[in-house]
Amino acid sequence: MNELPKNIKEAHSGLIKKEHSCTELVRFCLDKIKKENDTLNDFLNLTENLALEQAKKVDDKIADGEKIGQLEGAPVAIKDNILVEGHKTTAGSKILENYTATYDATVIEKLKKAGAIIIGKTNLDEFAMGASTENSAFGPTKNPADISRVPGGSSGGSAVAVAANHCLAALGSDTGGSIRQPASFCGVVGFKPSYGMVSRYGLIAMASSLDQIGPLTKTVEDAKLIFGAIRGQDKMDPTTVDSAKYQPRNTNVKNLRIGIPREYFEEGIDKKVKEKIEKAIKNFEKIGAKIEEINLPHTKYALAVYYIIVPAEVSANLARYDGIKYGYSASSERLLDNYLKTRAKGFGYEARRRIILGTYALSSGYYEAYYGKAQKVRAIIKKEFEEIFKKVDILLTPTAPTAAFKIGEKKDPLSMYLSDIYTVPASLAGLPAISMPCDTIDNLPIGLQIIGPQFQDDLLLEVAGEYEHISNSRHI
Repeated sequence: MNELPKNIKEAHSGLIKKEHSCTELVRFCLDKIKKENDTLNDFLNLTENLALEQAKKVDDKIADGEKIGQLEGAPVAIKDNILVEGHKTTAGSKILENYTATYDATVIEKLKKAGAIIIGKTNLDEFAMGASTENSAFGPTKNPADISRVPGGSSGGSAVAVAANHCLAALGSDTGGSIRQPASFCGVVGFKPSYGMVSRYGLIAMASSLDQIGPLTKTVEDAKLIFGAIRGQDKMDPTTVDSAKYQPRNTNVKNLRIGIPREYFEEGIDKKVKEKIEKAIKNFEKIGAKIEEINLPHTKYALAVYYIIVPAEVSANLARYDGIKYGYSASSERLLDNYLKTRAKGFGYEARRRIILGTYALSSGYYEAYYGKAQKVRAIIKKEFEEIFKKVDILLTPTAPTAAFKIGEKKDPLSMYLSDIYTVPASLAGLPAISMPCDTIDNLPIGLQIIGPQFQDDLLLEVAGEYEHISNSRHI
């Protein structure tokens, strides 16, 4: 093989026509990763033996004249906070540097059942805390469009793996924008399903009321394929829903009512990004959509609410990493010293910062003032979206206020947090949202975000596919 197929559909066609074998496809990806990973650092570990074993099974099936599914033989990368049995899962942290997963996450079970090839584990901000993939304990990942710049985060490794043709698709996790923002920075499709549409069993928890697994792909059609394979209710995750109950609204894409939230286009957005997004929105007029400016006045509180709720849940979820049960342990004669040294050396700056903030927000005398109040405002934001979706079918916004920034540029945590200002509101409300390649600024990709009503994931993907069809966007 001289090049990777453009998408999963093309790879599937090549396998059926025997233009290439699955083993050739997998070896091409593995060789390309090994050649370029020193530069991009998008993979932390390769699951080479597993991938080649899976590829052989697909090749044997084809040789025997058996039919193969659309995903069979497609190399897929996995964010390294999702468990793959028998392989390291570090969550980008020193505290789990040598942890080997003892079972498959539900999404991995489903991908394997669909015949997808698990090719390796991708880099991320430690425990998915970050917007640049600079917070990984194993070094930053670099943007293939410009290696002096970040790929976004926390699913930066997965976004780069797709953009750099190291695989055909990848899984990421999105808590406040961690699939969508890196998709925007790297020029790929990044889809965050509605909270509850995809099982979180086997995902290392960061903020349990927000975390959601989703695909990063080259096309919307590929995102639909991956989502179709991993979606559904799971008895191991009681927050999942029966997606069959939520049929798409009977809405003709050509008669869409599209809301443009005024608050997403005010101060803070790069002027060039604003111009490109506004130009992209006009593409929807070509299919007869009705564009309507709307207001989401409580959006301005979303980031503050998010950075109270998330650290609080982080402090609870990361309490289990104490150096006793598993993971890194700093030996000491006194038990308390063992705890303190393990957590001080095992966790990076951002993880420690959020643990401290979260513990404070949950402490006696401050719980109602911070966490309790934040949850009340979160409920207001969710209700506000529900009311707006009675008037419009979808919302269009920028994915991020800027294109990819330079590595090391945002040393102040607050400036880094602002990278998620347009993605956090949908996460707080549990809504489906997707970032689509929109245009470029100085050869750097930017993304258009489409947000849909809760559990209307199929409608959202249909709209995204229509946009992809009519737009002139190009993938890296």
